[in-house]
Amino acid sequence: MSPLCGGIDVGGTKIASALFDENGEISARDKIAIDRRGGDAAAAQVAGRIEALADAAAKAGGTLAAVGIAVPGIAYSASGQVWAPNIPGWDRYPLLDKVRGHVPLARRAPLVLVSDRSAYVAGEAWRGAAAGARDAVFLAVGTGIGLGVISGGRIVHGHEDIAGAVGWFALDPGFKPAYASMGCFEAEASGSSVARKARERIAAGRSSRILDLAGGRAEAVTAETVAAAARAGDALAREIVAEAVTYLSMGVANIVSLLNPETVVLGGGLFRAADLFLEPVRREFRRWAQPLAARAVRIELSKLGEAAGLYGCGRLAWQYYQEQERGHVPEVHVPPRTRPGSAHRKRRNKRRDAK
Repeated sequence: MSPLCGGIDVGGTKIASALFDENGEISARDKIAIDRRGGDAAAAQVAGRIEALADAAAKAGGTLAAVGIAVPGIAYSASGQVWAPNIPGWDRYPLLDKVRGHVPLARRAPLVLVSDRSAYVAGEAWRGAAAGARDAVFLAVGTGIGLGVISGGRIVHGHEDIAGAVGWFALDPGFKPAYASMGCFEAEASGSSVARKARERIAAGRSSRILDLAGGRAEAVTAETVAAAARAGDALAREIVAEAVTYLSMGVANIVSLLNPETVVLGGGLFRAADLFLEPVRREFRRWAQPLAARAVRIELSKLGEAAGLYGCGRLAWQYYQEQERGHVPEVHVPPRTRPGSAHRKRRNKRRDAK
């Protein structure tokens, strides 16, 4: 029976799943609404997706070899816990233990747990805008801002699996109250912040077509509304877009200077308005970035769109399976950390015993 690998992309409103062969071709795909109660109910849905993938693999004449699971937040790979603020109850929630408890022993496949941003960059490096790149990043700009990083062909997780939280980039020395809860970069350039700025300035008396396009309701103003007004020549909308472009360019420049990637992939809801953001960011980031790194990098739009995370889950599951087959210890399953100071004590005791 040929191996197949599954991907499960958990979002704030849906759970998408797919079955992949080793070349990234999909043989089964599904999407369901997430149980808004969160907690164990949402974990049971993830387990159900694993069961469905195992059934689909069997029908295709194969076997489910591994499953990648992405969550919208932080995936603590060593413990199998997750922090996903959009899902009730998923705060240091033991997702892998709960899922394994729901899946019968005979149907269990190895599980690879990652953050959504890591899945995004893995997907784009497999079948998307960064295909084949060993040094690539995915900058997701939507409700928030996050970064997935591949360096030397490996996902960068960080010491506490928090690497990529670039929404907290400090780009403005004039600290504003909003920065305390979401970070400077996110407060200035995310899609939700673009909409918030429009609402605040209209409430302060600025005239704009933005409100007309939102049906006269300030609460209905979105980043898409601002983009539409900017295309129509609205002065306030163009001002807000220009501010976002400046901060996005600074953020991309910092990423390029720090990581020297081959490709920066831009995705998320804000970049659906690529006509307003892509070329300006491509031009302006060079003013701020290390010149050699800026000349070497490609700035591309996501090719996979909202499917990037799903493809990334499939890719990381395949990498896990292939490393196991070669007899390697897969890097996505980190052993529990040694207690602080224990390595020092072992060296000290060894020296003492040798005396």
